Amino acid sequence: MKKFDIACVIDDDDIYTFTVKRIIANSQIADKTLFFPNGKLAIDFFNEYVHQTDSLPDLILLDINMPVLDGWQFMDEFVKIHPLIAKKVTIYIVSSSIDEADFAKARSYEQISDFIVKPINVAKLQKMVEVLNAEA
Repeated sequence: MKKFDIACVIDDDDIYTFTVKRIIANSQIADKTLFFPNGKLAIDFFNEYVHQTDSLPDLILLDINMPVLDGWQFMDEFVKIHPLIAKKVTIYIVSSSIDEADFAKARSYEQISDFIVKPINVAKLQKMVEVLNAEA
Protein backbone atom coordinates (compact mmCIF):
# COMPACT_ATOMS: atom_id res chain seq x y z
CA MET A 1 0.00 0.00 0.00
CA LYS A 2 1.30 3.43 -0.96
CA LYS A 3 1.67 5.83 1.89
CA PHE A 4 1.58 9.59 2.03
CA ASP A 5 4.45 11.91 2.77
CA ILE A 6 2.34 14.13 5.03
CA ALA A 7 -1.07 13.70 6.63
CA CYS A 8 -2.83 16.51 8.47
CA VAL A 9 -5.39 16.35 11.28
CA ILE A 10 -7.41 19.49 12.02
CA ASP A 11 -9.36 18.78 15.20
CA ASP A 12 -9.62 20.26 18.69
CA ASP A 13 -10.45 17.01 20.52
CA ASP A 14 -7.32 15.92 22.39
CA ILE A 15 -8.50 12.34 22.87
CA TYR A 16 -9.36 11.96 19.18
CA THR A 17 -6.06 13.47 18.03
CA PHE A 18 -4.12 11.20 20.40
CA THR A 19 -6.01 8.19 19.02
CA VAL A 20 -5.69 9.12 15.35
CA LYS A 21 -1.99 9.87 15.84
CA ARG A 22 -1.48 6.30 17.07
CA ILE A 23 -3.63 4.86 14.28
CA ILE A 24 -1.64 6.73 11.62
CA ALA A 25 1.67 5.71 13.20
CA ASN A 26 0.64 2.05 13.57
CA SER A 27 -0.79 1.82 10.05
CA GLN A 28 2.24 3.68 8.64
CA ILE A 29 0.16 5.52 6.05
CA ALA A 30 2.19 8.73 6.38
CA ASP A 31 5.80 9.62 7.02
CA LYS A 32 4.79 12.76 8.92
CA THR A 33 1.58 14.02 10.51
CA LEU A 34 0.67 17.65 11.18
CA PHE A 35 -1.87 18.52 13.88
CA PHE A 36 -3.84 21.75 14.23
CA PRO A 37 -6.42 22.36 17.00
CA ASN A 38 -8.48 24.74 14.85
CA GLY A 39 -8.98 25.81 11.26
CA LYS A 40 -7.29 29.19 11.76
CA LEU A 41 -3.91 27.68 12.60
CA ALA A 42 -4.26 25.26 9.70
CA ILE A 43 -5.20 27.90 7.13
CA ASP A 44 -2.36 30.12 8.39
CA PHE A 45 -0.01 27.19 7.74
CA PHE A 46 -1.40 26.71 4.22
CA ASN A 47 -1.07 30.41 3.45
CA GLU A 48 2.54 30.38 4.64
CA TYR A 49 3.53 27.26 2.67
CA VAL A 50 1.18 27.52 -0.32
CA HIS A 51 4.09 27.54 -2.78
CA GLN A 52 6.18 24.93 -0.94
CA THR A 53 4.39 21.76 -1.95
CA ASP A 54 6.86 19.51 -0.13
CA SER A 55 5.64 21.04 3.16
CA LEU A 56 1.93 20.62 2.42
CA PRO A 57 -0.07 17.52 3.35
CA ASP A 58 -1.37 15.00 0.86
CA LEU A 59 -4.29 14.10 3.12
CA ILE A 60 -6.37 16.22 5.52
CA LEU A 61 -8.72 14.81 8.16
CA LEU A 62 -10.93 17.79 9.03
CA ASP A 63 -13.36 18.12 11.92
CA ILE A 64 -16.37 20.43 11.61
CA ASN A 65 -16.91 21.76 15.13
CA MET A 66 -13.86 23.61 16.43
CA PRO A 67 -13.17 26.96 18.09
CA VAL A 68 -11.72 30.01 16.34
CA LEU A 69 -12.30 28.76 12.77
CA ASP A 70 -14.48 25.70 12.30
CA GLY A 71 -14.20 23.13 9.51
CA TRP A 72 -16.62 24.92 7.19
CA GLN A 73 -14.82 28.24 7.67
CA PHE A 74 -11.52 26.47 7.02
CA MET A 75 -12.98 25.09 3.78
CA ASP A 76 -14.19 28.54 2.70
CA GLU A 77 -10.62 29.83 3.10
CA PHE A 78 -9.03 26.72 1.59
CA VAL A 79 -11.17 27.06 -1.55
CA LYS A 80 -9.65 30.51 -2.10
CA ILE A 81 -6.04 29.28 -1.98
CA HIS A 82 -6.64 25.85 -3.54
CA PRO A 83 -5.84 27.06 -7.11
CA LEU A 84 -2.40 28.16 -5.90
CA ILE A 85 -1.49 24.72 -4.54
CA ALA A 86 0.49 22.71 -7.07
CA LYS A 87 -0.26 19.29 -5.58
CA LYS A 88 -3.29 17.15 -4.92
CA VAL A 89 -4.56 17.60 -1.36
CA THR A 90 -7.32 15.16 -0.43
CA ILE A 91 -9.74 16.24 2.29
CA TYR A 92 -12.01 14.04 4.36
CA ILE A 93 -14.46 15.48 6.86
CA VAL A 94 -14.15 13.36 10.00
CA SER A 95 -16.88 14.35 12.43
CA SER A 96 -19.24 12.96 15.03
CA SER A 97 -22.10 14.75 13.26
CA ILE A 98 -24.79 12.60 11.71
CA ASP A 99 -26.80 15.60 10.52
CA GLU A 100 -27.87 15.25 6.88
CA ALA A 101 -27.30 19.01 6.45
CA ASP A 102 -23.60 18.47 7.24
CA PHE A 103 -23.39 15.59 4.75
CA ALA A 104 -25.03 17.77 2.10
CA LYS A 105 -22.75 20.70 2.86
CA ALA A 106 -19.68 18.45 2.57
CA ARG A 107 -20.88 17.29 -0.86
CA SER A 108 -21.15 20.94 -1.95
CA TYR A 109 -17.34 21.33 -1.77
CA GLU A 110 -15.60 19.70 -4.71
CA GLN A 111 -12.39 19.58 -2.64
CA ILE A 112 -13.96 17.25 -0.05
CA SER A 113 -13.64 13.58 -0.99
CA ASP A 114 -15.97 12.10 1.62
CA PHE A 115 -17.56 12.44 5.06
CA ILE A 116 -16.46 9.91 7.68
CA VAL A 117 -18.39 9.59 10.94
CA LYS A 118 -16.20 9.28 14.04
CA PRO A 119 -14.74 7.23 15.50
CA ILE A 120 -12.10 6.60 12.89
CA ASN A 121 -10.23 3.31 13.00
CA VAL A 122 -7.46 1.55 11.11
CA ALA A 123 -9.91 -0.07 8.67
CA LYS A 124 -11.54 3.28 7.77
CA LEU A 125 -8.16 4.93 7.35
CA GLN A 126 -6.83 2.12 5.18
CA LYS A 127 -10.01 2.28 3.07
CA MET A 128 -9.35 6.00 2.49
CA VAL A 129 -5.82 5.22 1.37
CA GLU A 130 -7.02 2.43 -0.95
CA VAL A 131 -9.54 4.76 -2.59
CA LEU A 132 -6.92 7.47 -3.03
CA ASN A 133 -4.42 5.00 -4.47
CA ALA A 134 -7.03 3.77 -6.94
CA GLU A 135 -7.65 7.37 -8.05
CA ALA A 136 -3.93 8.10 -8.53
